[in-house]
Amino acid sequence: MKVALTGRPGIGKTTAVKRAVSILGDKAKGFWTEEIRRNGKRWGFKVVRTDGKEELLASTEADSLFRVGKYRVLVEQFERFAVPFVSEAIDEGKIVVVDEVGKMELLSKSFQRVVSRLIDEDIACLLTIPIKDVHPLVARIRKEFKVIHLTVENRNEVPFEVVKLLEGRDGEKGKERL
Repeated sequence: MKVALTGRPGIGKTTAVKRAVSILGDKAKGFWTEEIRRNGKRWGFKVVRTDGKEELLASTEADSLFRVGKYRVLVEQFERFAVPFVSEAIDEGKIVVVDEVGKMELLSKSFQRVVSRLIDEDIACLLTIPIKDVHPLVARIRKEFKVIHLTVENRNEVPFEVVKLLEGRDGEKGKERL
C-alpha cells in the first residue's frame, strides 16, 4: 500500500507521520522534516531520520546556491544524509517514510530518482505531499497513491488509519479521502 498525506501547512502532517512511525516501530524507516525556530521565527528546517539522527536541510543563513523562498537549501548534505537512508529502507523491505516530497527535497536529482522508485515499484510507503503539484512527481503520487487530506477534524485518527492501510488491513489504492 502506498499512502500520501496532504493538507495545508501546519495542519499536522509531520505529527501524523511521527505517530504512525511510532506505532509501526522498526517496520518503518525513513525521515521527516521539522522546522527550526529562533527568537520565535522560523529560521530553517532539519531532516530527522527514524534512527534519531538529524541534519540541517535549509535555513535563512545556510551557505548554498539553492533557494526556496527565503531559505537556502543544503542539497548535497541532504543527498548524503537522507537519500541513502531511504534507499536502504527500500532494499531492506521496510515501510518507507518520506516527509516530505516538497520543493526543497525535490531540488535533489537523487531524491527524485528514489521517489520515482517508490512510485514505480511495489513498495509500502508513507509520504507527505504539498496541496499543490509543485513538481510532476507530486502529481504522479497524487494519481497513484491513496491520498488522505489531513484536516483538524481527522488528524487524530489518521495515523491509526494509515497504519492499518500500510499493514494491509484496510483500504483501496488511488482513492482520495477528504
